[in-house]
Amino acid sequence: MKKVHTLVIGSGAAGLAAALRLHAEGVKNILVVSEGLKRGTSINTGSDKQTYYKLGMYGSEPDAPELMAASYFDNGSCHGDVALIESALSVRCFMNLANLGVPFPCDHLGQYIGYKTDHDPRRRATSCGPYTSKEMCLALIRAVKAAGIPIREKCTVAGLVTLRRRAAGAVIFDNVKKTFDTVLAENTVFAVGGPGGLYAQSVYPCGHTGAIGLALARGAVAQNLPESQFGLASIKFRWNVSGTYMQVLPRFISTAQDGSDEREFLRDYFHDDGRLNSMVFLKGYQWPFDVRKVPDGSSIVDMLVHKETASGRRVWLDFRSNPKGLDFKAISAEAREYLERSGALSGTPLERLLKMNPGAVSLYLDHNIDLAKEPLEVAVCAQHNNGGLAGNIWYESVNIRHLFPIGEVNGSHGVARPGGSALNAGQVGAFRAAEFISHAPADDPLNVPAAERAAARITRDLQTKLRGHRDWLADRHALQARMTRAAGHLRRPDELEKEVKAAKKLVRAIDREGYPASAGQNGLINIQLAFAHWAYLSAILFQAKAGVGSRGSAAILDAKGEIVPENALYRKKVLETGFDGHDFVHRFVDCRPVPHEDGWFETVWAEYRNGDVYKK
Repeated sequence: MKKVHTLVIGSGAAGLAAALRLHAEGVKNILVVSEGLKRGTSINTGSDKQTYYKLGMYGSEPDAPELMAASYFDNGSCHGDVALIESALSVRCFMNLANLGVPFPCDHLGQYIGYKTDHDPRRRATSCGPYTSKEMCLALIRAVKAAGIPIREKCTVAGLVTLRRRAAGAVIFDNVKKTFDTVLAENTVFAVGGPGGLYAQSVYPCGHTGAIGLALARGAVAQNLPESQFGLASIKFRWNVSGTYMQVLPRFISTAQDGSDEREFLRDYFHDDGRLNSMVFLKGYQWPFDVRKVPDGSSIVDMLVHKETASGRRVWLDFRSNPKGLDFKAISAEAREYLERSGALSGTPLERLLKMNPGAVSLYLDHNIDLAKEPLEVAVCAQHNNGGLAGNIWYESVNIRHLFPIGEVNGSHGVARPGGSALNAGQVGAFRAAEFISHAPADDPLNVPAAERAAARITRDLQTKLRGHRDWLADRHALQARMTRAAGHLRRPDELEKEVKAAKKLVRAIDREGYPASAGQNGLINIQLAFAHWAYLSAILFQAKAGVGSRGSAAILDAKGEIVPENALYRKKVLETGFDGHDFVHRFVDCRPVPHEDGWFETVWAEYRNGDVYKK
């Protein structure tokens, strides 16, 4: 049993940034616990041009924190004060990464260039290529190691220790020694990423499962769990096929399971080749599935791909030859101008891709996929959860003190979010949590003997659950299939009713029957995944039955299979979810507005000097 000041669970970009900032603020005795520095989402994901979202910093285009906060808030179901915080701290966090060596591009005058991203009106986005979050992690790992911050790898956090709604550390399973250890902590930074293990069709890296179920099981309140993001991704190697992959106009084909019976299935819906290719082009800009872009917008492509795969066929992007009937004069003016300015109004999709973005081709070569020799299998996949645990303005759990959910596990975003804002949110959460931990008065020190007893109880329970007989792999496949079937981008209330009951039944069965010791970390991960999938399904069903309708990246279908329209009034509310010990309780709360602060320098300075800012 070990005691630290602050335990950081997770070693993605958010967790590493928190550890580094805590150290810079003078906090000693920090421990980072991780399955592995190379195992998380941040270091293993990206896209055509992975975006980092921040306040505009280029040229004469005006910008301000309140303007950026409005871009978050206006998308709906988002608290305005948190939106303002993520806007106000975006420059500070961005420059910290730039100073650590992340190669964000600037011009010869030192201005950091930007571009427009989805759900945003200004040029706030930036990128250092397809591996932006990986570059962030590599820079942060170097800095954390240079600072001498201890990192314990090859461990799975199996249980959170809490005392009367106060976080007290965690019970950890050593994946090498196959033993349980306890780390007690005054503060726990919970940076475990999104729910990567919940879906069968997923673009989360295979090594990342997430751990939100650990906090949900301890009663931590969550918000906006139904608000996930889905989009087209390759499945042999998990990667978003956004941006240039779509803009070069690949050929969409489907085949039977054995690869035979190839056909360009989109032509069954689009009888105008120019419109078909224009919609494909738009998928580059409008990558996430969006119910507002169905049936007359680009998200009809996602619907048609899903329909094809649901029928048992496989869908591929073929970059080796042009779609049948491609005529550059017939595509939209936007698409034609983009390709013309890129010098790519000729050749095959692969030749256009090599011209516009050669790194997009080499990326797949690095994973043994040669786009010059084979098509790329794709599906509509889960990509991000805008919801997560509910935190206050310091990213502390709203109902479990000293627990700080940061990164994707913090549900700071609503129905939709500007592209790249997740990377910013993780860094802002890290800074805010570290500042609060290092400056806020410690008015409730940890009761160590009580925490030791609580940890012992959790350990005994987990040991008992590893003396069972269930097949962990069968359970994993079952819950993932259930989530993809019922909680993907198409959702049917009648089906959700059945699946919520099945999810609860699985949780209870695992509690009773457990897994064999040989299951090890996989069994322990299943325990929290099963609980999490019950929570998500329950929240999605509640929201559907409440009449919220279709919005964001999820369409609610009625008995006839028609899309249920959105009730826009719910964009002014946030859905909260909590576990009462028996079942999940849901409620809608009003969105807090974006604050309009008309501060006076001397007053704000005094509050900062006195530490009063940490009491708000």
